Amino acid sequence: MTADSGPRLLEDSALERTSVVANNAMNRDRLLSGVNSYGRELGFDPYERLADRLRAAPAASVGWIDVCCGAGRALLEAERRFGTEFPDADVTLRGVDLVGHFAAAPATARLRLITATARNYLPDRPAELVTCVHGLHYIGDKLALIAAMLRWTAPEGRFAAHFDPHTVRHRDGSSAARAVVARLRAAGLTYDGRHHRISSPGALALEFPAYLGGDDRAGPGYTGQPAVASYYDW
Repeated sequence: MTADSGPRLLEDSALERTSVVANNAMNRDRLLSGVNSYGRELGFDPYERLADRLRAAPAASVGWIDVCCGAGRALLEAERRFGTEFPDADVTLRGVDLVGHFAAAPATARLRLITATARNYLPDRPAELVTCVHGLHYIGDKLALIAAMLRWTAPEGRFAAHFDPHTVRHRDGSSAARAVVARLRAAGLTYDGRHHRISSPGALALEFPAYLGGDDRAGPGYTGQPAVASYYDW
């Protein structure tokens, strides 16, 4: 919260209309590999992870859901690479973004770029890979979205997202980081504090305390960019 005012707790529909959340600069140019890439941010190349599965089992189905996908450049690149290496494979790529300023239109039915709020998205089926690269910083009910993304992950899939536990707050405004990290780890997730990442090898069921609202005036998170602080009744 700012020094001269307390938090203003907004419901998610109101948060999504603020300049902090409706941020068309977020995740605009990030590609699959290279300096500014998903590979660098996640610690693995999403395409190669799914391609390895197809190389081992060409008849398998693979899917990737990328939440807060920004311009969708990584998904568009993955679509091109799958088209070259696996033209006949069963591949499903889905990108979800609130703003929807996508870099290009999909070239095939394999890819859908969807303008929608992440909280209202329901996938066609679980995916072998579910990611959220620096997107949770802008979400009000972060814990509900984490729980949803884990449900969208196939049993033998992988979930990975950036997460700043210090943006989760108690009702009185104090950090709930220790409580939320303990809850995530107890459920089977891994939290990498150095890289601010949470991950899970497959689907998990999670429940969290009641969400009270989000504050878009909380100030910058660890990225240095404005972020939303999320308040819960722990």
